[in-house]
Amino acid sequence: MVRRRTPTKRTDAGKSGESRLPSPDPATNLMIADVVLRGANLLLRKRLEKGLLTGQIGSDNAKRLVENRGVMSTVALWGASRLATRSPVGLAVVAGGLAAKVLYDRGKRVQAKRRTRKTAGTTPDAES
Repeated sequence: MVRRRTPTKRTDAGKSGESRLPSPDPATNLMIADVVLRGANLLLRKRLEKGLLTGQIGSDNAKRLVENRGVMSTVALWGASRLATRSPVGLAVVAGGLAAKVLYDRGKRVQAKRRTRKTAGTTPDAES
């Protein structure tokens, strides 16, 4: 028969002055955690962005594209992410804008392919 264990309680929980955190001030501990989380988030995000782009445009171009992002682009992306996370309507607006951008880019690619086919078909080398 298996004996049921009683849950053990932490001995330092609730005691003042006996914390395993770096500072006795809770506000300082919160700031430290915030800095660590934001730093880790930034490193992970840049790594993921480069990894996603590497398959499409190569490692050097991906690195240049991610690291040379301008201030306006950064602010616009931050604003869009804030708008999308605050309300369902904001999410719908941002998702709709992104969908429109994807459709616009695909349309431009199709137009470019048509132009290259048209010019390739009318070159003198193709007629002979």
